[in-house]
Amino acid sequence: MSGLRVRCEHVRRVYDADGDEVVALDGVTFDLPAGSATAIIGPSGSGKSTLMTILAGLQRPTSGHVFVGDTDLTTLSEAGLLTLRASSLAVVVQNAHRNLIPYGSADDNLRFAQRGAVRQRALPNRGDLLAQLGLGALADVRVDRMSGGERQRVALATGLATDPAVLLVDEPTSQLDETNRDAIVELLRVINTEQGVTIITVTHDPIVAHRLGRSIAISDGVIDRTATS
Repeated sequence: MSGLRVRCEHVRRVYDADGDEVVALDGVTFDLPAGSATAIIGPSGSGKSTLMTILAGLQRPTSGHVFVGDTDLTTLSEAGLLTLRASSLAVVVQNAHRNLIPYGSADDNLRFAQRGAVRQRALPNRGDLLAQLGLGALADVRVDRMSGGERQRVALATGLATDPAVLLVDEPTSQLDETNRDAIVELLRVINTEQGVTIITVTHDPIVAHRLGRSIAISDGVIDRTATS
């Protein structure tokens, strides 16, 4: 599936903390072309993970709009959001083990991911996908017996198993050493360029943001236009 355009228009997210108003996002607006690769970068508490969950439809903005292609996520029911995530949008959350069945093999995890997909098209062959991500030899290995870098690649593979148009990845390198970090970033670049998937990655690492090429800097819930490229 080809990538989809992703847009935010004046997105605001406010929380109630014991009667006090906490603004996590304030007027976030951007427009990412279909097939682009973008890093959302900022320190802890900047609002970037809140933005990621809103892009994924896992929580709703207090105000504003989020579009994936021509679909406004803010108008969808919960059932509609589930259908979107099963057909066009994949999410890889922070810490690979949270995406995976630890006692299952790499192939088991891909099979489970594909069971929930909307079958409007042929899904990727699991063996081919694992081979493309350098996991062919690990297809039958239990996830809990893999290294951190291997588990992160399996997590990305499960995200791609449904052939999404948009892949959202939250801090994919946060627990990896420099070698595995570089391997994961290169893998994201390959997925983007060879498969045309629109990739949005949350990161605190400026090296990751630089290598993806496009970045959105966020601080205190507001986009820093001077640091966005």
